[in-house]
Amino acid sequence: MTANLIIIPTYNEAENVLAIIDKVLSIDESYHVLIIDDGSPDGTADLVKKDQSARNNRLHLLERSGKLGLGTAYIMGFKWALERDYGHVLEMDADFSHNPDDIPRLIEACEKGADMSVGSRYIKGGGVVNWPNNRIFISRGASIYVQLITWMPVHDATAGFVCYTRKVLESLDLDRIRFIGYAFQIEMKFATWKSGFRIKEVPIIFKDREAGTSKMSKGIIQEAVWGVVKMKWNSLFRSYKKKEDN
Repeated sequence: MTANLIIIPTYNEAENVLAIIDKVLSIDESYHVLIIDDGSPDGTADLVKKDQSARNNRLHLLERSGKLGLGTAYIMGFKWALERDYGHVLEMDADFSHNPDDIPRLIEACEKGADMSVGSRYIKGGGVVNWPNNRIFISRGASIYVQLITWMPVHDATAGFVCYTRKVLESLDLDRIRFIGYAFQIEMKFATWKSGFRIKEVPIIFKDREAGTSKMSKGIIQEAVWGVVKMKWNSLFRSYKKKEDN
């Protein structure tokens, strides 16, 4: 049975990390979890270390020296996964805003022909719970903005609940991904789409975190606004695929 890897970046998620690990690993024995912790001062990584011995080699931990960005954490996780025999690789948050019970649906979409599946808040059947109206406006507006600039047929471009087939990650030149904040999610979808892969959106209900604090900031928003234009322009002159695949 081929294992599937769920990558969960953390920074100060001591209130959530053990619960999210327990829930994900309880769903299916083929699931492994990789926690990538950015030097959390609240002891997140220490909790994971204590939990590892009871997890039958299904729980893994990579520690980094400090806050180095969401994008670089995922790129590290993708490369780690490619060095091992994982069939699908997923991204999700540690705070239960992404429902672990939706993981099988994302994997199923890829098994049925998608190269990337996206847990989407903004298609029929999807939605957001416990978010203030201004946050919904910013998030929904960002996806519309991305569609207008890139023409990418994805309704939830900033979604962070994503499943990749192995062949997508093997084909992309991951070192060409430039965004390090939440705009990383946009660029990975754009790189996948521009490389000719099929993206399928799967409706999910996104629930705002109940414990811990959000990592969103003005700098992250600015990166997305200006970065999307630059990303689109640069794509006219270079490919995201590895040279041997061009």
